[in-house]
Amino acid sequence: MRILILTHRIPFPQNGGYPIVVGNTVKGLVSLGHDVSLISINVKKHSGKLRERDELLDKIRYIEYDIDTRLTMVEAFSNLFTKNPYNIDKYYNAGFERLLVKDIKENNYDIIQFEGLFVAPYLSAIRKITSARLIFRAHNIEHQVWQKLSQQKSDPIKRWYLSLLARRIKTYELELLDKFDGIVVFTGQDKNTMLSYGIKIPISVLPIGVDLSKYQPDALKTEFPSLFFLGSLDWLPNREGIEWFIDNFHKDLIDGRLKVKFYVAGHNIPETYDDYEVPGKVFIQGEVDNALEFVNSKSIMIVPLLSGGGMRVKIVEGMAMQKCIISTSLGAEGINFTNGANIIIANNTDEFYKALLKCIADEHYSREIGRNARKLIEDEHDLNTITTGLVGFYQSII
Repeated sequence: MRILILTHRIPFPQNGGYPIVVGNTVKGLVSLGHDVSLISINVKKHSGKLRERDELLDKIRYIEYDIDTRLTMVEAFSNLFTKNPYNIDKYYNAGFERLLVKDIKENNYDIIQFEGLFVAPYLSAIRKITSARLIFRAHNIEHQVWQKLSQQKSDPIKRWYLSLLARRIKTYELELLDKFDGIVVFTGQDKNTMLSYGIKIPISVLPIGVDLSKYQPDALKTEFPSLFFLGSLDWLPNREGIEWFIDNFHKDLIDGRLKVKFYVAGHNIPETYDDYEVPGKVFIQGEVDNALEFVNSKSIMIVPLLSGGGMRVKIVEGMAMQKCIISTSLGAEGINFTNGANIIIANNTDEFYKALLKCIADEHYSREIGRNARKLIEDEHDLNTITTGLVGFYQSII
């Protein structure tokens, strides 16, 4: 099949959940012999950065188009008086739409896959000029992310604004979904949510798939005990979660019962996080050169997610690397876990504290959790199996 994938950001390097999912999807489709094209928006904040060329680009057609998604204060204020969600509207660009229309007219695609809500503004123009089947992959239920963020805010103005944004996104999302030919979601929860909203088109649940050959844990290079967080902090739920964790446990990590070094790494960590650093105890490392080497070097992973949705790529990757993971129920959503066997679920401060104490004190227990986690990923998240399921879904609607 000839397949076009549309993304709202460049998936290279694969240093976050969205790029990893897109990159793995492309790899899987190429390995099965499909002809894949990838067209990506390059937002201004990612422009101009030197990046190593990904070998995957030699196996596909790839086009990127620069747009500036930054809003002026005037635009942000004026958006309060419209019905449109600004954080989706900002990804619309007439020049990019013309590029898409030209490319699609010149290529006889069988499938066009929209990777998330932020490329959905181009659906109408694309629908008019192609007979390809149009697939929407929901990385999460977007309005739920903003609803949960608003509920976590104590500031009444921030709560009001995020709630307003959530309502606008929900209206946009629900009006849009039935205009596709099929939807792919990562979790059964997301499918049930869509069905509850009356979505009539086919929906397939396909979890995140990973190339297991990339994930080679080496216990000899792992520091035990050590505690770490890895995630992109330009995604608000990640920032909210890690700030909740630090606010609650910073003192215990410095001079309390949590005798463990704590490492924070990821993309777009604010400079203000340097204030959390304590020599020899808390390390704010920023973006690391090799994420899997970093993960391998540490033993206990935390995912203190309080809002968000979909399936967390970092948990799947952490499990593949045999990490002992402590997560909220929301963070582990969609993964077929067994609490206490292949992950530890902690939904409040007290549960997190008890889990941390046990994992730090009992190396055998922590490693057993990690070994069981790897087995789960081998059984349910192998990239070849997931990609075969995705192609089967394509074929069912062509």
